[in-house]
Amino acid sequence: MKKLVAGFLAVVLLAGCGAKSDDTGKEDKTLRIGASTTPHAEIIKHIQPALEKEGYTVKITEFTDYVKPNQALVDGDLDANFFQHKPYMDDWAKKAGAQDKITSVFSVHFEPIGIYSVNHKSLDEVKDGMKISVPNDPTNGGRALKLLADNNIITLKDGKGVDATKSDIAKYNVKVEIIEMQAETCAASIQDVDYAVVNGNNALNAKISENVLTTESKDSEAAKTYGNIIAVQTAHKDDEKIKALINALNTEDVKNYIDETYHGIVVPLVPTK
Repeated sequence: MKKLVAGFLAVVLLAGCGAKSDDTGKEDKTLRIGASTTPHAEIIKHIQPALEKEGYTVKITEFTDYVKPNQALVDGDLDANFFQHKPYMDDWAKKAGAQDKITSVFSVHFEPIGIYSVNHKSLDEVKDGMKISVPNDPTNGGRALKLLADNNIITLKDGKGVDATKSDIAKYNVKVEIIEMQAETCAASIQDVDYAVVNGNNALNAKISENVLTTESKDSEAAKTYGNIIAVQTAHKDDEKIKALINALNTEDVKNYIDETYHGIVVPLVPTK
């Protein structure tokens, strides 16, 4: 799960507002969706025509942080958001005292963490003394260490996987230096290390996708846990417009769009039907 810098940029792509029904009692046909720019807002823009055919008007607000989208959802300023995985949402809701306010209704895609390098062409070149940067937040950091273990660079203690920390490293199979830093910095400063473990969205933003050497698989423990979700207000999870949003995303067309646009840096989890 990626971590983005504080602040947000609201970009109104289509007009709309949101409530269960308007003053005349008619069904509300607007959707206000908060999303991070890449790939989330791009995916929502792709399904705009399908939603318009169903009579909906959509407003997308692009965010560059990981706090405001959930708070806006809780406050009723959004009908849905799309930027996070469920473990992050659950942790945020617990800390904010909003466990009963927001809920996950659909998983759209998975952003594999990968090992990238602009200084080496393969993992066969990993040698003692080399530097590897990994994200310093618990979610992404654990996934990074698990990926290093899967590639035999380190060995983790028994029972440790995506929940691992540096203290759970049982053995360095190659005596590398693991440097912890913010997730987005792993991508931005890739030239300063031998290898960097980078989130898919950060790789796209930093334009280093072609430098990927290996990633988590679609069948990995991480993929099953960290799919990026549509979150909505719990009280409105069964609204017709939420069902329409899910139906528009849960298609072979969206799968093909993700595959053809992101080339494995973003992995579709749709369709599920």
